[in-house]
Amino acid sequence: MNNQNDHIEAAKKIVISLGLPRAQQNERSAVCLLALLNLTPGKAWADAENPLVGITPIMDWARDNFGKEYAPNTRETFRRQSMHQFCDAGLALYNPDKPDRPVNSPKAVYQIEPAALNLVRTFGTPKWHDNLTAYLAERETLVARYAREREHNRIPVEIASGKQITLSPGEHSELIRAIIEDFAPRFAPGSALIYAGDTGEKWGYFDADLLAILGVDVDSHGKMPDVALHFTMMSRGVV
Repeated sequence: MNNQNDHIEAAKKIVISLGLPRAQQNERSAVCLLALLNLTPGKAWADAENPLVGITPIMDWARDNFGKEYAPNTRETFRRQSMHQFCDAGLALYNPDKPDRPVNSPKAVYQIEPAALNLVRTFGTPKWHDNLTAYLAERETLVARYAREREHNRIPVEIASGKQITLSPGEHSELIRAIIEDFAPRFAPGSALIYAGDTGEKWGYFDADLLAILGVDVDSHGKMPDVALHFTMMSRGVV
């Protein structure tokens, strides 16, 4: 039990040292980091690994190796409140084996970023503090690079002449693009795009001002369609 607690507390210290927000400085995020490293109780930090692992496998790993039981409905919490921030911070990579995998794919996986792996392998050694300082000095460059790579894989959608948005990669986003770029001009010419969903962010595009003019109030926590268009006979020049 001591080895389990020691590893979890050490992982929390690493998360804090890397400057992640307070909302990620907890046991859940510590367990995520340990799972990314396959650092089971009794295993030395120098022996940390870099497996590809998904959200459900992370939760199963926590149960099997640390006795931490998490309810199935906390899966989104793991994804949105720990792993999402790990990726934003450059600590973890999302789908490094297939970057264009849809964000809602059940095959989605994460992997510890190589420079971060090299860093955590020195945790608890005299090299840790110097390596941490050097890593933090370079991290912004890493984060920017991975952000550009993620943006490169997004799907561009032309919503009006000269106006474009991008959606998360995947077949669903391709369908949304087809609705906006192909279906709307043909069957609802002159219509205005009000909303376009995004499997990664939910609000891919949202014209709140137009909805306000139409007198429509939207609950941001409610369910939304994939695409919402405003079309009238006047839109197509018929009076």
